[in-house]
Amino acid sequence: MMDNKINLLSYDKYIVSFSGGKDSTTSFLYLLDHGVSIDRIELWHQEVDGRENTFFDWEVTPDYCRQFAEAFHVPIYYQWKEGGFYREMMRDNSRTAPNCFERPDGKIGRVGGKRGKPGTRLRFPQCSPDLRVRWCSSYLKIDVCSAAIINQPRFKNIRTLVISGERGEESAARASYAIFEPDRADLRDGKQFTRHVDRFRPLRDWKEQQVWEIIERYRVRVHPCYYMGWSRCSCKFCVFGNKNQFASANHISPQQMRKVISLEEQFGWTMKRGISLPALIAAGTPYKNITEELKQLAIGYNYDQPIILPSDEKWKLPAGAYGEMCCGAT
Repeated sequence: MMDNKINLLSYDKYIVSFSGGKDSTTSFLYLLDHGVSIDRIELWHQEVDGRENTFFDWEVTPDYCRQFAEAFHVPIYYQWKEGGFYREMMRDNSRTAPNCFERPDGKIGRVGGKRGKPGTRLRFPQCSPDLRVRWCSSYLKIDVCSAAIINQPRFKNIRTLVISGERGEESAARASYAIFEPDRADLRDGKQFTRHVDRFRPLRDWKEQQVWEIIERYRVRVHPCYYMGWSRCSCKFCVFGNKNQFASANHISPQQMRKVISLEEQFGWTMKRGISLPALIAAGTPYKNITEELKQLAIGYNYDQPIILPSDEKWKLPAGAYGEMCCGAT
């Protein structure tokens, strides 16, 4: 149900925070269902690993998002922090890196990284709703998205709605989020310069069944991780992942997992509280639906499957649907 505080069709620009997962996909489809003009919508994807070698996320995710945008004839723009997840994690008495963002003219904006006190991390983000310690969300997603809005004059003196797909069913923290509120990039000072930006979470009270129903109705082929058994399309090595997800990630990308484990040893801090990654992996079981074809698709950099299923192909519920609800901050 639409929140009564929002006139959904009153905005000039709609930015969908698009991870490539089922909830951000549904957020986009929600706009189509409610009559928002496609020429006012943009998909924005934050590249967690930056433009460097993939370290923590699924390799295929950026291109899956690109192919999704192409299938629905909507523009997509990428944002990232220089050096991505790895550089931010390895900060040692240094400042956070600049934020970068694509612009409609094809140029790359670059801001930040010159002020602030040097800091040290040398540990993985923690499994916490506190964004100060779960810094992957705040530094690699929220901040870079806000920086891209704030530093583009095209958002001056227009009404912009940022849509994100948090659902309360996934965690107690998300259940408490406001459905509608001013976005952190908003600037309405009553003077000549105005940047009107609101945040809308249309799915906060949705159940997972509603999500899969709209995806089926639009015949969308979702991210490969769902077909292998993942219930959420977060990073491959998401800090909220459980034993089976880490066992599955190790089965798919053992070399990358060895590097992650070596960093846990180097830092002297475990990623998961109270258990090391080797112990967590040993306790889990890889998902049975991991095939070589799906594995190669997920760890490749090119997505070559139709996003919208052909009419002669039956839409199938992914193996990960209604699976382990383990990735939300509590």
